[in-house]
Amino acid sequence: MSTAISNPLALIAELTHRCPLHCVYCSNPLELQNRASELDTATWTRSFQEAAQMGVLQADLTGGEPLARADIIELIRAARTAGLYVNLITSGLPLDEARLAKLADSGLDHLQLSFQGAGEEIAAEISGTKSHTQKLRVLQWLKQVRVAVTLNFVIHRGNIDQIEEMLALAESSSATRVEFANVQYYGWAFANRERLLPTRAQLDRSITTLISAQERLRGKIRVEYVVPDYYAKYPKPCMGGWGRKLMLITPTGEALPCHAAQIIPGLRFDNVKNRSLREIWETSEAFQKFRGEAWMQEPCKTCDRREQDFGGCRCQALLLAGDVSATDPVCSLAPTRGKVDAILEAANKPSAVEPTLTTPAWLYRPNPA
Repeated sequence: MSTAISNPLALIAELTHRCPLHCVYCSNPLELQNRASELDTATWTRSFQEAAQMGVLQADLTGGEPLARADIIELIRAARTAGLYVNLITSGLPLDEARLAKLADSGLDHLQLSFQGAGEEIAAEISGTKSHTQKLRVLQWLKQVRVAVTLNFVIHRGNIDQIEEMLALAESSSATRVEFANVQYYGWAFANRERLLPTRAQLDRSITTLISAQERLRGKIRVEYVVPDYYAKYPKPCMGGWGRKLMLITPTGEALPCHAAQIIPGLRFDNVKNRSLREIWETSEAFQKFRGEAWMQEPCKTCDRREQDFGGCRCQALLLAGDVSATDPVCSLAPTRGKVDAILEAANKPSAVEPTLTTPAWLYRPNPA
């Protein structure tokens, strides 16, 4: 291992793939794991302890829906006891006021509540279930507990024009941070991209609105936003750089450098049931694969930005260019940038703005057993 690689800052714990929602942009893989294959409480507890010993600062408990785990209170307590800052990323289902109080009492530091839109209609269409009213109840309950709150709005063509209403929802809550994250196109979102990708005009209006909101709410609510990769001039450093800042553990215990890494053919992932987190981080094939620069092709290999974006996203390179080692095609310098430009051209045609009889139907995420 290169001594230049530091220990991870955060551990993303995908506790389960079970979820009451069926979101058309879910970041979970197309092949979901069932309940019987999930890691047990003891293995998660050991993993939290090993993470803390490595210097990891934060545990992000996510899913699926982490509240689907019957042992979620024990897992929060275990992560907090290990010395980790505990962040729960949830849809707010299934949750009631009493259970929320127990979550807070168990040591939960921060709760991120996800929204599919500003109202019930678009939220139900995107998630395949009626959950918006429940989320509004959770917002009220959160005012009564000592837990930091972030609201996560996933933005796409169908709800991007509701940002002002979303901001109003955040201002009426106890949230001190709100994130507007445009859909990134992997997994279920890649399958539904034609209906999700916003137009350039929509994106420009949203950025103007959010910049204004940042100024207006400065010191009260931190407003953050992430634009779609396809509209960027240069790619983002995927997960802060492959195997550089974050480690993700799947419900079955496989350790990944990023959410979508399992789509890469031929890449083997070690399991926390068999190896320690430190061994995996320092020596595993998966985490070593795209560290450093030896794997890079031109123009990345000699680009001045290679230590900023590390060539971009490997999974996106595979999906769009068909080559996992290629420069991320969203980069304006990439030989395959034309593929992204063609996608944007189609998305910005007047006929593409509103669904028609020929528009593909939503592909909803199923719920594993």
